[in-house]
Amino acid sequence: MGSVQIVTTVLAAAVTAVAVFLAVRAVLKITAVIRLGQPDPSRSGEPGTRTRTMLTETLGHTRMLRWSVVGAAHWTVMVGFIVLSLLVLEAYFEVVTPTGGLPLVGGWVVYGLVTEIIGALGLVGILVLIAIRLRNRPTRPSGRSRFTGSTMWQGYFVEWIVLLVLVCGFLIRGFKVANDHFEFPTWATPVSHAVGAVLPAWESGASVVGLIKIVISMTWLIVISLNVTMGVAWHRFLAFPNIYFKRNPRLDPAPASGLGGLKPMMSNGKPLDFEEADPEKDQFGVAQVEQFTWKGLLDFSTCTECGRCQSQCPAWNTGKPLSPKLLILSLRDHAYAKAPYLLAGGGKDLTGEEKATEAQLAHVDVLALAEGNRPLIGGAEEGGVIDPDVLWSCTTCGACVEQCPVDIEHVDHIVDMRRYQVLIESSFPSEAGVMLRNLENKGNPWGAPQNTREDWTKGLDFEVPRVGEKDDFEYLFWVGCAGAFEDRAKKTTRAVATLLHEAGVDFAILGEGETCSGDPARRIGNEFIFQMLAQQNVETLNEAFGDRERSKRKIVASCPHCFNTLANEYGQLGGDFEVVHHTQLLAHLVSTGRLTPVQPVDGGVTYHDPCYLGRHNRVFTPPREVLTAAVQGGDGTAASGPAASGPAITEMPRNSERSFCCGAGGARMWMEEKIGKRINVERVEEALSTGASTIAVGCPFCYTMIGDGVTGKGAAEQVEVVDVATVLLRSVKPEPGAAPAAGAAGSPEPAPSAS
Repeated sequence: MGSVQIVTTVLAAAVTAVAVFLAVRAVLKITAVIRLGQPDPSRSGEPGTRTRTMLTETLGHTRMLRWSVVGAAHWTVMVGFIVLSLLVLEAYFEVVTPTGGLPLVGGWVVYGLVTEIIGALGLVGILVLIAIRLRNRPTRPSGRSRFTGSTMWQGYFVEWIVLLVLVCGFLIRGFKVANDHFEFPTWATPVSHAVGAVLPAWESGASVVGLIKIVISMTWLIVISLNVTMGVAWHRFLAFPNIYFKRNPRLDPAPASGLGGLKPMMSNGKPLDFEEADPEKDQFGVAQVEQFTWKGLLDFSTCTECGRCQSQCPAWNTGKPLSPKLLILSLRDHAYAKAPYLLAGGGKDLTGEEKATEAQLAHVDVLALAEGNRPLIGGAEEGGVIDPDVLWSCTTCGACVEQCPVDIEHVDHIVDMRRYQVLIESSFPSEAGVMLRNLENKGNPWGAPQNTREDWTKGLDFEVPRVGEKDDFEYLFWVGCAGAFEDRAKKTTRAVATLLHEAGVDFAILGEGETCSGDPARRIGNEFIFQMLAQQNVETLNEAFGDRERSKRKIVASCPHCFNTLANEYGQLGGDFEVVHHTQLLAHLVSTGRLTPVQPVDGGVTYHDPCYLGRHNRVFTPPREVLTAAVQGGDGTAASGPAASGPAITEMPRNSERSFCCGAGGARMWMEEKIGKRINVERVEEALSTGASTIAVGCPFCYTMIGDGVTGKGAAEQVEVVDVATVLLRSVKPEPGAAPAAGAAGSPEPAPSAS
């Protein structure tokens, strides 16, 4: 060992010792913070499934690759980080001797080839990621980058560290080539040989560069250890457990994890029983950061600050204060700043009293004590962590959850905070109070009399059977409050009923026995009213189906919000049903020949994916199949117009998984939109840009919001908003003498009724 190697060895050992010590301390701190959260026993089941899903999502990059170029680049960097850590280990042998290498595999040509390929791809990948970050930097003129609010120096730091480590790897190999110490042939390591061809024959070059590589790597470890909230670095380790412990571990479920049904209110790891619950003993929602579950605190710690959620959020894209990323980062920073106070025994009990003694808090940093006294929800004047406008801007559309590459469950956390605000603080937008009172007193958000629930059936040229009058029905048609009371939605209800009648489907309705599914109450945070309504409906439905087995307890719903609640949430209260959306059933009836489109629909059609049908429940294809059949008509030929020379449906730029919300979800249907641009206007402008004369929807909330947006844009005479069922009905049962048309807003409603 020469003098150079003695120096490089000592320095490498010293910097590594410091880095390892700090890293262990940081891991213990992160673990301690996560353990402050509440228990959640639902995260431990199906270990085999969870392991497969975690490996598929991480190694397969299934979520990241939805972003094509950036996903592929990130995959090369991730694989490089994992595999090329062997080259960092090898550097410890190279600082001892410039001819050093890993034992066993160090001279294996396959090892040389694989690391060469991964190193080269990693270099390309990290340069692409650097370019993307620079192109999307928050200082660009629009000011609405997905990186807005991210800690940019941390991103640049991590990317340049990766770049320098990769460069050092090739320089080490290059010096070995130049000094004829390299064991791999040119065909297996062409980049290394090319680098070696231009480097001098410096005998200690590999040792010196090896030390530089170790110092760079350990500097990275030291920096992230001193910054435990540096998610852009820590996600490399935390993403694996965060994905493993996600709510729904199955790879191809409907809905996906964190979407669909909400988790019930939990207290001490168990669902809250309202008949026995006591606000002084049981947790009602989340009022303090430590009241999130440990998985919530793991979510906050794992955020990569990539901003994919932010780029898709309808609130953020229309100038509102909500950014899912910034919300998670605020909760993360607050949790770690408050942690010393909590770990010393501090915190408020459910009555608001301090749990710790003065002696316990005597040595707690004053900043941590101040953080402990901050309200979780509050405006700037109150020093709140999350502003109320942020909390109430959310439409629960799920775009953030859908796009998050590390499976953070934003919607669950937002609703948990809403629950405390509504149930304990009685703090929510005032206009929503009317909706909640109507739900509690009238059983529907509009406050309509219950005896008018069946008025939509008047004037139909067939009898709509009721449960009780008809016991052998195949489907129970869940009409929903909008479908029963809202004028535009009633057109959809009549169209669905007419199509089912035309197809010979045995169905029945509950009529006055149906009440609101409870979706708006649950999404706004009023779990008490939700459970009151849901339990009543579950009892009614169980009685209607009797002792049928699950496969014969079929419900068809025309509202995606009802569909989602019945299918994914009623099981929490003893209601186990097979639930389909009306577009799914109609697509089946068309494909089996029970409904035959005969009149092509003219003028061009675009389709708006409802969030709770598409993203939350993965129903993308059936509505498009129905529309395609209607546009093409019975002979399979599209009518004149845009569809005649192109696809049956003109897709909006944001569609399917990336569909843009109408703005009505999360109970926002009953709240005023006072900040920024209206979400429905943003969506309508996108729909109008397609040039289609018909905007087809599959949800009564979307029907209202998109319809109002079209009217507001002055386009109601040129563009019609109509449900998928009505489009199909016009093709299956056209009015006598009617020309092929989806029609503009002034076109007559086709013949589901004789009125």
